[in-house]
Amino acid sequence: MGTAFAWSPDVVSLLTHWALPFLVVLGVLVAFHEMGHFLAARWVGVKVLKFSLGFGPKIFGRQIGETEYLLSVVPLGGYVKLFGEDEHETLTPEDKKRAFVHQSLWGKTLIVAAGPIFNFILAYLIYTAYIGLGYTLPVPSFKDIIPEVEAVLPGSPADQAGLKPGDRVIRVNEKEISTNAELLKYISQSNGKQLTLDLTRGEQVKTVLVTPSKTTVQDNGKATTIFQLGIEERAPVITAVIPGSRAQAAGLSAGDRVVRIDGHDIFTWSQMTSLVRESPNRALQFDIQRGGTTQTLSVTPMGEKATVEGKPAEVGKIGISAQNQTILQTNDPLKAPWLGAQATWGWTELTVVGIYKIITGDISRKNIGGPLTIAKTAGDAAEQGTSSLVFLMAMLSINLGVLNLLPIPILDGGHLLFFFIEAIRRKPLEDRQRELAQQVGLVLLVGIMIFAFWNDIERLISP
Repeated sequence: MGTAFAWSPDVVSLLTHWALPFLVVLGVLVAFHEMGHFLAARWVGVKVLKFSLGFGPKIFGRQIGETEYLLSVVPLGGYVKLFGEDEHETLTPEDKKRAFVHQSLWGKTLIVAAGPIFNFILAYLIYTAYIGLGYTLPVPSFKDIIPEVEAVLPGSPADQAGLKPGDRVIRVNEKEISTNAELLKYISQSNGKQLTLDLTRGEQVKTVLVTPSKTTVQDNGKATTIFQLGIEERAPVITAVIPGSRAQAAGLSAGDRVVRIDGHDIFTWSQMTSLVRESPNRALQFDIQRGGTTQTLSVTPMGEKATVEGKPAEVGKIGISAQNQTILQTNDPLKAPWLGAQATWGWTELTVVGIYKIITGDISRKNIGGPLTIAKTAGDAAEQGTSSLVFLMAMLSINLGVLNLLPIPILDGGHLLFFFIEAIRRKPLEDRQRELAQQVGLVLLVGIMIFAFWNDIERLISP
């Protein structure tokens, strides 16, 4: 007897929303990374036996020249198999010229480093194209991530509880937090129940009790209930003005603090942007504080097409950046390569600092995500459009490049560490030393993967 299986709409939706974008993003990242190893090996003169996308049993393969190109079952990575990786293998003098282990130290270093380098190159190409096509590219700083109060909305629960700008929240309901995202999660999941916030104010540690307010908003035509404290807002201080924008034409400058728009008092960044978005092609009177004086400027937001509550609409935009962000944009494509380099450096710095803060405990290790988190993020980005998915691909490419350079045996960074030691000692490490290091590296890597999967599962159970 046979059993028929029918795909349910939920399963099909899940595969379409998560799996397909995830496979596309991961496939491009892995292909580019392994292409770096492949091209560097060919340039040095090493024979490449296999080029595989994925691990495990092959789905199909094709021999082209001296290299077999494979697509394998497990999509979480890939590999390039080089000729002569075993230094104890007996080779003829002719074969040694094509063997990896018999290359110069600089040749081996180039082959190993080329994978992560190609990930940075991919991000650079995406950012350069992104800016060259006229997109606005934000590069945030870590001040955007820490749970520090920048503004308090008058009359809000935060204001009534006595919270002040500059307060840094360190615990919610006796649970330590280190990022703004964690704070927002507790607020959104509070269901309107009282929260206990421990915060630092200068050298003091204070405890306040605050009850989030409930608000109903429209999300794609559906009524959604959200909970707010009135602190998860940025102060309305302009960090940067985009060249050629309406804001620049009106005379707005970095450092200006917006205090009123058309007579409405402004306390938070979102208050300001909401008024701007609702006023396309309509002149607005901005009262700003600049250098201890108050000035009034007339700014007319440019109309831009957008989707609001699931319907096409026109929204206003004046061309200013949120606090603590660097906004990269140009109307001159010739400037895009330089700005692309700035973006690549900025996101790389953010990634390196983030990893350091996770290691030192300044940022909770709960922020480590695995394949399921990446799949969900890729699915969400794909829903927003191709440009969002490509932008995510650039950020993940930088993450992949940085992580592969960590000095953990088995990773590219571990091999580079061995080469560095070899350069100092003038001879390679002993076989037993490398085996022990690789075993430790494998245990560490598997442990990180299990921890990341566990975090993924926790997020699915309690998003």
